[in-house]
Parts: sequence; structure tokens; C-alpha cells
Amino acid sequence: MSETAKEKVYSEAEIAERLEKELPKWRYENGWIRRKYKTHSWKSTLMVINTVGHLAEAAWHHPDITASYAWVEVRLMNHAAKGITDKDFELAKKIEDVVQWQPAKEGGALEGTPPTDQRFAYIKYD
Repeated sequence: MSETAKEKVYSEAEIAERLEKELPKWRYENGWIRRKYKTHSWKSTLMVINTVGHLAEAAWHHPDITASYAWVEVRLMNHAAKGITDKDFELAKKIEDVVQWQPAKEGGALEGTPPTDQRFAYIKYD
């Protein structure tokens, strides 16, 4: 039996419960868990796309991505399992952690982008 055959495919109710508890900014729609990230510019949009691409490639689990000037939508579904599995939730959490990371809030040596200078605006954090 292949690895994908062993994977649990979650029901819509289970997906809703996990999203509410673990990924409240994500939603389930048309067979995908999805999240739209708002950015300040095309440069920021490309940075988000590249970040998601890097994480997905490292995880060997690939999302569908739609983008425009100031937003990126990430959609996850396990194509081999034909549904939402733990792989989707785990990759969504990693994407969320990295894209929403704000180093200045951690109080370490990394300052993060200046919040008051729009020349350096990046993600519209929520």
C-alpha cells in the first residue's frame, strides 16, 4: 500500500474544526483550504510567492497560487489523496508562521521592517 493510501482525508466538519482551532485565517472552499495574504506592492507579492514556493518544495507538497498586484492566494489540497490531509494542515501552518513572522515583536536583535515608513511596507499583517 502506498503512503498516500494511508493518509486520512478529513471530512468538511473536521476541516472546519481544525481551521477554527489551528488556522483561523484560513477557510475551506471548493475542496481546498485557502488563505489570501494582502501585500503592499508587486515586490511584496513576489516575495510571498517565493516564500510559499520554497516551503512547498522543501515539504514536497505543492499548493495552487493565484496572485495580483497586492495579494496572494494560497490553496492546498492533497491531490494524491483527493482531499485535505495532515500534509495540507502542516504546510499551511508553516506558511502562516513564515509569512506572518514579525521579528520586532519577538524582542531580539532583528528589527523587522519599519512599521511607520511606507517605503518599506511589506505584508499587511492581520
